[in-house]
Amino acid sequence: MLTRTSTQSLTEQLAGRFAERIRNRLLPPGVRLPSVRDCAQQQGVSPHTVVAAYDQLLAQGLIEARRQRGFYVRNEAAAPGSRPPVAARNIATPSAAAGVPADASSLIRGMFHRQSDKPQPGMGVFPPDWMESTFLPTALRRLTSTRALQELSLQYGEPAGDTALRRSLSQKLVGINVPAGPEQIITTIGATHALDIVSRTLLRPGDPVMVEEPGWAIEFARLESLGMRVLPVPRRADGPDLDVMAKYCEAHQPKLFVSVSVFHNPTGYSLTPGSAHRVLQLANQHDFHIVEDDTYSHLAPEHATRLCALDGLQRTIYVSGFAKILAPNWRIGFLAAPPGFFGRLLETKLLGTLTTPALFERALAWCIDQGQLRRHADRIRVRLDGARARTVKLALSHGCTFVSEPAGLFGWVDTGVDTDALTQRMLDEGYLLAPGSLFHARRPPSTLMRINFATAQDAQFWKVFARVRG
Repeated sequence: MLTRTSTQSLTEQLAGRFAERIRNRLLPPGVRLPSVRDCAQQQGVSPHTVVAAYDQLLAQGLIEARRQRGFYVRNEAAAPGSRPPVAARNIATPSAAAGVPADASSLIRGMFHRQSDKPQPGMGVFPPDWMESTFLPTALRRLTSTRALQELSLQYGEPAGDTALRRSLSQKLVGINVPAGPEQIITTIGATHALDIVSRTLLRPGDPVMVEEPGWAIEFARLESLGMRVLPVPRRADGPDLDVMAKYCEAHQPKLFVSVSVFHNPTGYSLTPGSAHRVLQLANQHDFHIVEDDTYSHLAPEHATRLCALDGLQRTIYVSGFAKILAPNWRIGFLAAPPGFFGRLLETKLLGTLTTPALFERALAWCIDQGQLRRHADRIRVRLDGARARTVKLALSHGCTFVSEPAGLFGWVDTGVDTDALTQRMLDEGYLLAPGSLFHARRPPSTLMRINFATAQDAQFWKVFARVRG
């Protein structure tokens, strides 16, 4: 908060706050700053102080003034003929991309920019204390004897990944009816790396790719940065909008469909068997492949409908990881693919990373084989069920409604106000939100936001939310 007891003037404090957010991409290029009157009211200062702060930002080259329109974060990359940001164009009629869109970049940076010690409802992971365990240190200690450490660290590991882990993953996939032997599995540096390997292997710049919307902003940005043509497919409660997919197939002949079948981010929806069969029929009819991102598999029941289980890894590729449930910084993910794709996918991995860290992979294999990961996930699910129930009560009592049935880690909530503007006001209170516009390819204004049930069960957050929303 701005304070009159600081050694800095109110003008300097306000200018510094905006400058920090601009440099951390929490205020991305092209975003309009609050009007002088609104900013003065929000910050409890005079309009003169706001004007002086904006003048400092102008002098630093961080913002620009547009006649009769207000002040905007300056886009240093803008130039005649340059590609407009995602929000300014319709990527359903796509063109090749160049670079990561500023709005997605702001979200990426926001993930690592700690706002305060308060719980952060906009974050995408469990709180650290939820994932604390004794078995992770035990697993590492088992592998840090001189002999084991030398074996796993002083030479390159297996190109496809640690053999012990791939065997463990193969057995784990049997439990969800996905048929993949160790020879079909490649370990990666997180699930996002697995998605990137698939894209770089199967696609070429300009290829059309169907992606669910709302969806993960990083996936939109990642595909665009590779030059793909992104085709947003509305996600419904039972699965993707099949009519829209069929029209895309006729008009664009897409090469790939990227889907989160179980506990979809951000809606929490899960695919139904009927919808899954229709998607596979379209894939066979129009000759495209499917990447199934099962990032939230550890939170889901084993009997949940998965495209890879129904298809038997013929047109499908399975992707998952352990950042959400175990250790975000271990960065262990994997993919399971049809045998005919394995060699090409492995070559792409080798070109990008050579191998992956065998020490952590072997430790994870031990955690799986000893049942430690399964028991840990069971505890997390029980705790999440309680947090979800508390969060739902708090959200409803503070005037929000749920667009989808609360399930999994995330809630898709209607606040009744513009959540882009609300996000900036909540930053002043030390809270990072995930506004609904982030989960759409074109970044339209939205009253929705995604909340993390594990971090949104704090009553104080909702009190602040209600006050700031007005």
